[in-house]
Amino acid sequence: MLLRSLVFAFSLSYGSTVPTLQKPLIVQPVEEAQSPLLQDVAKGRPLQGKFLHITDFHPDQFYEYYSSTEEDSACHRGTGPAGIFGAETTDCDSPITLINATFQWINDNLKDEVDFVVWTGDSARHDSDEEIPRTEKQVVELNELLVNKFVEVFGKDDNINDTDPTNDFTIPIVPTFGNNDIMPHNIFHPGPNWWTKKFLHIWNKFIPEEQRHGFDRGGWFFVEVIPKQLAVFSLNTIYFFENNAAVDGCAKKSEPGYEHMEWLRIQLQFLRERGMKAIMMGHVPPARTEDKLSWDETCWQKYTLWMRQYRDVVVGSVYGHMNIDHFMLQDFDDISSKALEGKEIARMALDDELTIQSSAEYLTDLRAEWSQIPDPPKGKSSSRSGLGYFYDLFDTVTMRKRKPKSKEDRFLEKIGGKWGERYSVSLVSPSVIPNYFPTIRVIEYNISGLDARLSNEEGFCETTMVEKMQENQRLENSKSKSKKKHSKKSKFAIPDPPSKSAPPGPAYSPQTFSWLGYTQYYANLTKINNDFSRTEPTDIEDQKWHHGKNSGKKPKKKSKKHNQFHYEVEYDTRNDTIFGLEDLSVRSFVDLAGRIGQYKPRKGDLFDEAIAYNSEDDSGDARDEDVMSCHGTDLSASKKKHKKHGKKHKHRKIINKLWFTFVNRAYVGSRDDDDLHDEFGQHI
Repeated sequence: MLLRSLVFAFSLSYGSTVPTLQKPLIVQPVEEAQSPLLQDVAKGRPLQGKFLHITDFHPDQFYEYYSSTEEDSACHRGTGPAGIFGAETTDCDSPITLINATFQWINDNLKDEVDFVVWTGDSARHDSDEEIPRTEKQVVELNELLVNKFVEVFGKDDNINDTDPTNDFTIPIVPTFGNNDIMPHNIFHPGPNWWTKKFLHIWNKFIPEEQRHGFDRGGWFFVEVIPKQLAVFSLNTIYFFENNAAVDGCAKKSEPGYEHMEWLRIQLQFLRERGMKAIMMGHVPPARTEDKLSWDETCWQKYTLWMRQYRDVVVGSVYGHMNIDHFMLQDFDDISSKALEGKEIARMALDDELTIQSSAEYLTDLRAEWSQIPDPPKGKSSSRSGLGYFYDLFDTVTMRKRKPKSKEDRFLEKIGGKWGERYSVSLVSPSVIPNYFPTIRVIEYNISGLDARLSNEEGFCETTMVEKMQENQRLENSKSKSKKKHSKKSKFAIPDPPSKSAPPGPAYSPQTFSWLGYTQYYANLTKINNDFSRTEPTDIEDQKWHHGKNSGKKPKKKSKKHNQFHYEVEYDTRNDTIFGLEDLSVRSFVDLAGRIGQYKPRKGDLFDEAIAYNSEDDSGDARDEDVMSCHGTDLSASKKKHKKHGKKHKHRKIINKLWFTFVNRAYVGSRDDDDLHDEFGQHI
């Protein structure tokens, strides 16, 4: 058994097994090969080194201002605190006013600052009102509404005679399916199906021509957002989703999840050979704790294996769906040959819609896992010359003799070497729908080494069908040779890892396309709606339906003027001294996770020290003391608030300021600080 495990681990790192052949999903004569799809896209436009991630709009055309936020009304009728721009901290969906205001703010503040947009799904309302059940027509119309909003902001004015629909925007926009963009929600049958065909029409402006056949089959595609250099992969995560009862994971060849993963593997291999990099995006993230998961285990296993073997290609990954702001690590040590084949399934599905309680349990479980991350040795050491986790593994398997290791060498070996190559990272952005507060995110990436202009002459379509057929033949020949080399017992073909001579990928070491940081924006609807006089903060109750912190309160007169809608900075990782992220590399997040997981934090991470730090905040954000803070670092204001209202919670307290900041930001600052201490603190 030990020998088998070593052989499996060795093959993950240095195996020459060639992936099984997947024939191209597009079949067309060579003479019909299309001209570059990205021709003239962002012609002559300087790269900014930023992109916008926006997710979970959930527009609701039936939303009524000042209606009830109770479950039997869902902001559709009755009288209550539902504000003009949304009912924050409730389960009501987004009014169209919030959608319009969000796009107007993007138009006025971000339009010229980003190079492309990643739009991760859930663009229709929930089916939460029995009196107004959702229909397929409504789902389609709401998605078409959002496409039109993107056209308003990023559409071209000078392509009247252009017949190519993918040339309609100043920058690339990449959408993906959400679990509420279909009916019934969560249920996505193998394609082609009605939804893939319908969205092929809705998103015809976004999907490259030669990938439309593949999209019709399963709803997946990619876009070269920087031609011949960087591609964004739109994953149809509903095929991986544990709550999708119409499919069964990624282990069986008959399943769309299997085909999807094969497509992804082939494309990543193709990008490696072209010297390109890739960003993964999807709706449902690969959340996984000791007991629960959001993806089928076989899909999580394959995805994590792909991220490991193609770590020289993948820049990073972004997701939505969960509404809480956080990140997750994929631990390559959890890859199992049995689980890849569907023989080890032991976890339950995460809740489809997280409640306050289930989200708290999930975040607490994440922290428990992070507490197991090895502690770095005390003090700094210059001994950071380790080549990496897989090189150390090679030495172990081959029994090659090495010099005695220092404490830091042993630490680096445990986390995957200098660059933390034992892990990959997925970022989950909170939503536009104001379950807490509306949010959007701008991620900054490294453009050094690039010509800072998008070339309109280097579209990926220059890779003709002839070249694709040649690639297909090459893989087929390699497959034949592979069959002769490997034992008949080998049931799973493992992709080749990066070359030994290849440097660590852009997710691990600083280089072109590496992510540098992100700015998290939020809209404080309590201030913007301006519907309530100063009152003591009310926490969000833990119920299946969240009726919100303003439930039962009477808003001011309806004629009262609301404040100007705007997004403001909640936090910026580039200047956040609490998290202290130097960049968004895997190693930075591994270090952060390890610090969050400390139940006995180091001196610099003790909670009380945060007050001294925040007293120096000179942001000038003059917020009402009675409005709950939306800044995870604004602890001084919350301290005054607690003193004023006389709240004393003596039994539980968070002593790790990173943990406090993490959970505060998870809920976009919408939960009362005392409640966070009670929910996530330690007994004192």
